[in-house]
Amino acid sequence: MLRFLRQQMPRWLIVLGLCECALLVLCVHLAMYLRYFRSPAELQTFSQGLLLRSFLFALSLMVGMAALGLYQAHVRETAFGVLLRQAVGFLIGSIVLVLVYYAIPQTYIGRGVFGLSLLFGLLAVCAFRIWFLSMIDSEMLKRRVAVLGAGQSATAIHRWLSDPGNRRTLNLVGYIPVGSDPVCVPQGQLLSINASLFQWAAQNDVAEIVVGPDDRRGVLPMEQLLECKHNGIEVTDVGRFLERESGEINLAVSPSWLVFSEGFHATLLRKATKRAFDIASATAVLLLTWPFMLLVALAIRLESGRGQPILYRQRRVGEHGRAFHLYKFRSMRTDAERDGVARWASTNDDRVTRVGRFIRKVRLDELPQLWNVLRGEMSFIGPRPERPEFVDGLNNKITYYSLRHSVKPGLTGWAQLRYPYGSSEEDASMKLTYDLFYVKNHSLRFDMMIFIQTIEVVLFGRGAR
Repeated sequence: MLRFLRQQMPRWLIVLGLCECALLVLCVHLAMYLRYFRSPAELQTFSQGLLLRSFLFALSLMVGMAALGLYQAHVRETAFGVLLRQAVGFLIGSIVLVLVYYAIPQTYIGRGVFGLSLLFGLLAVCAFRIWFLSMIDSEMLKRRVAVLGAGQSATAIHRWLSDPGNRRTLNLVGYIPVGSDPVCVPQGQLLSINASLFQWAAQNDVAEIVVGPDDRRGVLPMEQLLECKHNGIEVTDVGRFLERESGEINLAVSPSWLVFSEGFHATLLRKATKRAFDIASATAVLLLTWPFMLLVALAIRLESGRGQPILYRQRRVGEHGRAFHLYKFRSMRTDAERDGVARWASTNDDRVTRVGRFIRKVRLDELPQLWNVLRGEMSFIGPRPERPEFVDGLNNKITYYSLRHSVKPGLTGWAQLRYPYGSSEEDASMKLTYDLFYVKNHSLRFDMMIFIQTIEVVLFGRGAR
């Protein structure tokens, strides 16, 4: 479990989540004391089994906050936006708690304690989050990282660190040239080492060394790297470093790294659990959204008139390159591609109808794909399926693009959470880095995390076009 968390979340987010869980548990105990401190007998009775009930309270609210993206490392939001997300997250968590209390009355904590706990929790988590995020932004607490290599591979780290948000928890000490690789990073960030690698790292408080030379044959100081590793300094490959920190796979990595790295598990047990998750989640969403589906069908009929199709069927590429027909509510005019040429959807696309613009924004047009999930043509979580006309060209132009078809396509996915709507080959290349991360690391827990955070995409309309 901890290994999974380290793969999907930076350490500071794990610490943040654990601290906020503890705060919410304490808020329930504080609310109980304030509610019953004048009645010792009731206080003693109510406090029995409170620890489990308070943990249930904390975890439910944290699920709500996770659904609003508050446990993502790269949320770009103002302070007011974060506060709004937190309030909505508490609302979602409260609804979950009400349902749990109705199903299991023994977990109920009472209206008075419940209300006080929500108030204290909202204030405490908000204040703690502001303080915590200011602390991790301080240079004192950042992890110091050095890169062994200054060639083309090292530029992938340099480009990633050009975004200030990616430097939140680490401080790049610099790049150490090695071998005959041409220097491709800024001269001002080059390092010269006169002592052994371990002595230099210890003197400069380096916590991690990222190994990234272009040509490793006979140039890596293996004994010195081993000495660093045995003395508590983390030694990481450049591909693994970028995967861990960014939640994506760098397309410039060598095929051997993909072959020998951990992940890409497709055991029978994993396939069985994924299929069970698909059926359960698709059925649950269908039961919750069928009234909205009827309203969408009615709106399309009223706008387009009798005789016009409500559903839209389109060929997409599925698992192992097999084509299937994907179903959506029709959001474009019936003559959107009257010349037979496939086109990417664009911003403010004039082919989109008025009803279509709304249902695309709130993702209601995707709901008929639940049928594809139940039929086994799609999974609930996975890379989004593309049209064969686009896939043929992308396979030839983008390295490793075909690997995304090693799993079933999904109704939603990791790329949809981390990257906006794509409408070009460049966007497809960027989204592939996230799709490959999912293909490499997919698990039941990862699917559940994506499922929860998809609520944020729907509520805030991110990525819709």
